[in-house]
Amino acid sequence: MGSLERHCPIQGKDGQLTCVSLGTGMKCLPSSKIPLANGTVLHDWHAEILALRAFNRFLVDECLRLVSDPPCPSHFIRQRSPHEITPHEYQLFAIKDDVEIHMYCSEAPCGDASMELVMAAQEDPTPWTATPPSIPSSTTEAEKGLYLLRGRGHFSHLGAVRLKPSRPDAPPTLSKSCTDKLAMAQVTSALSSLTSLLFTPKNAYISSLVLPKSQYVPTATTRAFATTGRMSEASSVLAQTVGAQDSGYAFHPFSIQTTHLEFTHSRRNIPPTHKPLPSNLSAVYTPHFQETLIGGVLQGRKQFDPRGASLICRKSMWSAVAGIAALAGMPVLVEALKGVSYRDVKRASILEVRRDAKNEVKKRVLKGWMDNEGDGEFGFDGDGRV
Repeated sequence: MGSLERHCPIQGKDGQLTCVSLGTGMKCLPSSKIPLANGTVLHDWHAEILALRAFNRFLVDECLRLVSDPPCPSHFIRQRSPHEITPHEYQLFAIKDDVEIHMYCSEAPCGDASMELVMAAQEDPTPWTATPPSIPSSTTEAEKGLYLLRGRGHFSHLGAVRLKPSRPDAPPTLSKSCTDKLAMAQVTSALSSLTSLLFTPKNAYISSLVLPKSQYVPTATTRAFATTGRMSEASSVLAQTVGAQDSGYAFHPFSIQTTHLEFTHSRRNIPPTHKPLPSNLSAVYTPHFQETLIGGVLQGRKQFDPRGASLICRKSMWSAVAGIAALAGMPVLVEALKGVSYRDVKRASILEVRRDAKNEVKKRVLKGWMDNEGDGEFGFDGDGRV
């Protein structure tokens, strides 16, 4: 297995930590392959992103247990009472008030939060002064000098949105770094678009990010995530986004905690005589299921075979959320999830506030963010699994 491990434990009122999602992985889908994904191939299987996607699937599976006949109670989520539901905050479910979300990363997330560590690993850590020769996200952004930086290229250019992968010889992608995606989660919560149809974002924000002491650089994490860093304008941007506060969206910066414990298979635990090698295998775990993936699909299946769809892929999640909306008798959501294509669902009016909040942060805070488009035209044809 690769040397990356991430998990999203949830902490209940008794202070006990429970691991509800875990992921390992270090690769992503090249941009040229995105149009072939058809909702069944994951775009990004870096460990942090797998853990977050698995966390969303865990929440959906908990919902399914609540609305089943007979219902099965959950330690972590609840159904909201009718008086709590408003036109802006319409979701039927919520994470319980006495539950906190904590995320452990065995390595500093790729992107801006790990740049000092990348610099320290260079034979010559002298900062580069040349203008980054990277792809501008648009003509306007190019005129402003804002560029999309690929991986670890021009590693001394700090505070910027970066793309995966880090290897310069790998096929290019438009997947944003894990640092950038975690920074965005401080605004949109740990919920995906589909899961946010079921859950209010309140109580769904990550409380703390836990890093090994060896991977913690205070200046880097402050710059990448904190109100005194590049996210300084996030609160004011959200305050100006119509409906954001009424819908439960706000800027919730997580704390950074450290531990002296290292992941058993960390590169720092590898004997000096051994050379660490990247793995194309990924593991996904929740209390409800576990999977082994290669190339963003189930191990043993060809990459673009619909039968290789993971439970955390777009099509499977669409199917699961639509099934819960029907079982729970939520006609508004049933209608929103009937889009001809996945793109239609993402553009549904019911998601407008979340979409506006995210777009404003892309434009005014995480400047230079380019959407990874091309896998939104697939329809709901029953291939997803509940």
